[in-house]
Amino acid sequence: QDSPARPARRIVVSIADRKLAVMEGDRTVKIFPTAVGAPESPSPVGTYKIVTSIPDPTWYGHGRIIGPGKNNPLGTRWLGLSAKGYGIHGTNVPSSIGRNASHGCVRMRNRDVEELFEMVAVGDAVELYAERNAELDRIFGEPSQTSATAGVGAAQ
Repeated sequence: QDSPARPARRIVVSIADRKLAVMEGDRTVKIFPTAVGAPESPSPVGTYKIVTSIPDPTWYGHGRIIGPGKNNPLGTRWLGLSAKGYGIHGTNVPSSIGRNASHGCVRMRNRDVEELFEMVAVGDAVELYAERNAELDRIFGEPSQTSATAGVGAAQ
């Protein structure tokens, strides 16, 4: 079913909205909630590519190694970006979704990242935007007046 002729897809991340969209041309395929970088460890802004796609990744950090499983901070999938050390991945802290909580990576619920994993491929573009622009308004809808401080569900 997933023939090589599938349309090129790209991922668009609105850091301000803490959301990720899968795009085919100008068509929005699906939007997912995410966690993004915390103020002291912001997500990188720019256009990158997916360079690795790893199911059930192993986490290496702070002198520790955590294999696949429920304690793994990367959750069940890792999509590594051409920005070294950054990626889109699952989480073992689903309560962080919708917040500025990561060390710069784009973090998703495991069930969402598993779905995303099947929708994109190595080589697909990933665009991360710090601020709203016309395309983001079109993809994600009008920004809420309280987007900088709003939690999940920006309607206050």
